[in-house]
This record gives sequence, structure tokens and C-alpha cells, in this order.
Amino acid sequence: MSKHMPPAHPFDTSYLRDVADEDKLKEECGVFGVIGVTEAANFVALGLHALQHRGQEAGGIVCHHPEHGFNSARRFGYVRDNFTKQSLMETLPGPLAIGHVRYSTSGGKAPQIRDVQPFFGEFAMGGAAIAHNGNITNADALRRELIERGSIFQSSSDTECIIHLMARSLQRTIPDRMQDALRRVEGAFSIVAMTRTKLIGVRDPLGVRPLVLGQVADGWVLSSETCALDIIGAKYVREVEPGEMVVINGNGVESHFPFRRQKPRFCIFEHVYFSRPDSIIGQRSVYETRRQIGIELAREAPVDADLVCPVPDSGTPAAIGYSHESGIPYAMGIIRNQYMGRTFIEPTEQIRNMGVRLKLNVNRALIKGKRVILVDDSVVRGTTSRKIKEMVIDAGAKEVHFRIASPPTAWPCFYGVDTPQREKLLAATMSEDEMCAHLQVDSLRFITLDGLYRAVGEASGRNAACPQYCDACFSGEYPVEPSDQIEKGFELKAAE
Repeated sequence: MSKHMPPAHPFDTSYLRDVADEDKLKEECGVFGVIGVTEAANFVALGLHALQHRGQEAGGIVCHHPEHGFNSARRFGYVRDNFTKQSLMETLPGPLAIGHVRYSTSGGKAPQIRDVQPFFGEFAMGGAAIAHNGNITNADALRRELIERGSIFQSSSDTECIIHLMARSLQRTIPDRMQDALRRVEGAFSIVAMTRTKLIGVRDPLGVRPLVLGQVADGWVLSSETCALDIIGAKYVREVEPGEMVVINGNGVESHFPFRRQKPRFCIFEHVYFSRPDSIIGQRSVYETRRQIGIELAREAPVDADLVCPVPDSGTPAAIGYSHESGIPYAMGIIRNQYMGRTFIEPTEQIRNMGVRLKLNVNRALIKGKRVILVDDSVVRGTTSRKIKEMVIDAGAKEVHFRIASPPTAWPCFYGVDTPQREKLLAATMSEDEMCAHLQVDSLRFITLDGLYRAVGEASGRNAACPQYCDACFSGEYPVEPSDQIEKGFELKAAE
């Protein structure tokens, strides 16, 4: 086999990842559940389609029908390529279903179908399925303990620890067993689960990852984001609160708070990049927040230029805000090929080197001779930023100035985001001036952490003594100690 052929493993889809987005942080999961509607799995498939940005490598659905019991389907690839097929959806009957979309972590291992959620377990009081968005930071320690006590794991996912902890609980109902299990868990989790008759949603005490409650006809919906409620015509009811468990059945919604109350630390990067711009977070439009980030960035880092151009699509709202505040015209200087999707021919080294150009193309007639401000959401490794800068210069731009709608990403996330090791993060080893020289641009400025906090509604900026969000990827201050990573040698930020 040629060294340029796709991987031999039949389920290794990593070579199909969007080559233009390889230098972005990746949210690893999206969850969705419905109860009380006919053909609930169809609603879940639509919801997962709306959440596809939260995970593109695989998806799964588990459903329950009073006569046919539990049924499930797990597939690699996009929701549209799998869960729109009538032959498959007919195998998923019933008024109750949950689903999950997944982006596996990078690291050279081929994705395995056994790692695709939701996971299912049969307990003495009946079956239950669970889907999880986030990351359990003590999963390695829990797994070792459970294996020593006789548990047999079927996957490499941290989520399976919850199933085994539930199996060992002495509580008499599945919701109680889940509460019991989650009290042993550290990290970030937003969970959608189901029994034969109940839909369950849980958020960790810090509320790091999102989860919302909605209503459709006589049924109820749980979703990672509000945009997935819109696609099925569901009404947004409220957010599931940090540390809350909601248990939904034919009688309605029960609310429980089984964990010690803590000050919430929602992931601030959900505002910057992860969530869809048409979602609502904390009663705030994600789009409007990103536009406000651009306004703050223009105030903090002005520069004399001819055009403000977004790096599509994630930089668009911030670029609009920057243009509005600065008075510099907004223009689509870079055009995104919306139909690129996956690499459509074998990923040879030559094609990989063309990756960004397959996805993005410069509007030469607009750019030539201009001083251009490029607005992007983040710089991670810097590889894509440098390629985009080269494309803009090749198109005849006179100057290129980068303005970044997040602070420098200098620390890895351990709460459900696929982040490179710290030494591979550009901001971990270089100052802002050094990054500017490395990218070979005329100027480079990031929004400050205070500016980002102002953009999300904290008028006085970041309260250093008591941060309002989880901003560990920028500050290095982890609200939950990543114990597994520390055991492997990760060093926390030194106390100042």
C-alpha cells in the first residue's frame, strides 16, 4: 500500500478531518434527548444535526419503546450521512430517545465504534443509557479502582466509569444511583440519560459545559445548545442549573440539587468559539457577544488600515464589531468553500499542503494593494494563521494585521476540549511580539482577558480573586484540579 493511502484501519476517519480547521480547538461532544413525542429518535437526529459543530466524527442514538424495549445505533461520520436513512430510523422506535455527537481526541489512535456514545447498561431495576459532554479529570484513578474490584470495561471513554459506578451503587433507583456515582466524579460534565420511562439531565456543580431544557408539544427536550431546540420547533424553557439534576417523566420535570453548591465557572470559550452563533447562553445571544468582542478588540488594539476581513466563519461576528467600532470598512476578503467538507481525494502530502486553500480562497480584486485587518477567533499552534497570512500577501495585500477575538491560548483544557499539549501551544512558548514575528505579520494583538469579560457582560472585567468563568486555557487557573494529568507529570501554573 502506498504511504499516501488512507489508514488501513477500517474505522480510522482522522485523515478526513477538515484540514483547514486542524489548528482550532475542538469541542468533543454534543448531547440531545427527547421524551413524550412520537418517533423521538427522529427528533434526536434533527437535534444532533444542529449540534454537529460540537462533534463530527461519530454519533449515536438510543431509544426505548414500551413493546420493543431499548434499541440503539452508533455510526461514524456525519449525522446527515447516517441518521437520515429511513431503514435505520425505523429500527429506533418509541417516545423516548437520547443522542450524542462526538469528536474524538487526537493522538494517533484510530476511533473505535465501542467508544461512540450513548452507552447502555442493564441494572437490576432496568436498563439505562447515558451520553456525556465534558471530561472526567479523575477517570484514570476511577478506572484503576473499578478494574481492581472486578469491573470489565468495554471502551476507553471516561463516560463508562459512570456506568460502572452506578452498577456498584446500593441506591434503589437509577437517578439515585447516578447521583451516587457522580459524587465520586471530578471535572466537567453535562449529561443526558434515560431509563425506560425517564429522561434525565445533569450538570456538574461548576456548570462548565452547557445544557438547556426545552418543550415541544407535550414532550420535553434536553440539549447542549438552544439552536438544536429551534430545528425541531421546541420552546426554550431555561438552562439546567449548575449542580442540578432534572428527572422528566409523564408527570413533568422534577428538579434536584444533589451536589454541594459552588460558584459557577461556565466555559468562557463557549462564547468565543464553541457554541453556534444562533444559540443563547445565559440569556445572551452568542452572536451579539462575539460582535461585542470585536468592539472591545477595536478599542484595545486599533490600527490604521483599509479593510476589516474575517477569517470565516468563526471570525465573522467579531470582525463586524471591529469594523463598526473602528469605522474601517468590513469586507469579505476571504471566501470559504462551503462544499469542501472532507478532503475529496486521497490525502497525499501535496494535498495536505494545499489544505487551507481547499477551504479558503482570497478575494484578490478586493485585497490587492490594501492594508488588511484579519479577525480570527483564536491562535492555537499558529500553522493555519501563517498559511492564511501567506495567501493574503500572495493576493497583493500591502499590510496584514491580525486581531484575535480571544486572549492567547497558553494552557490546555482538561474539561472536554481537544487541546494540544502545552508545549505545542504557540502562546505557551512565545510572547505576543514573538508570535507576531513568527507569523510574519505587520502586527498581532489579542483581546485582553479583561476585555473578553467585558464583552460577555462583566462590566468591570475579570475579578482575579473570584473569576466568573472557567478561563483556564488563557489564565492557567483550573477550577477543578486535573488530577490524572498531574499524575502524568503536568505542572500547574506557579503561584504568583
